Amino acid sequence: MLAPHTLHCPYCGERIELLIDASAGDQAYIEDCQVCCRPISVDVWIDADDNAHVTVAGEDDA
Repeated sequence: MLAPHTLHCPYCGERIELLIDASAGDQAYIEDCQVCCRPISVDVWIDADDNAHVTVAGEDDA
C-alpha cells in the first residue's frame, strides 16, 4: 500500500509529495526533487504501530 507524505525539499524548500510503501519496512534511498531535480536522501522507518516516518536530507546534510 502506497501512502502519500508531503515534505519540503531540503534544497529549494518547495513542498513535494513522496509515495511511501510502508509494507517494504525500513528504507533508505535517493529520489530527485519534483521541482528542482536535485537528489534527496530519503529515510523511512516503520514504528511499532506500523506508522511510516519519513525524513529527507540534501547531499551535504546526509
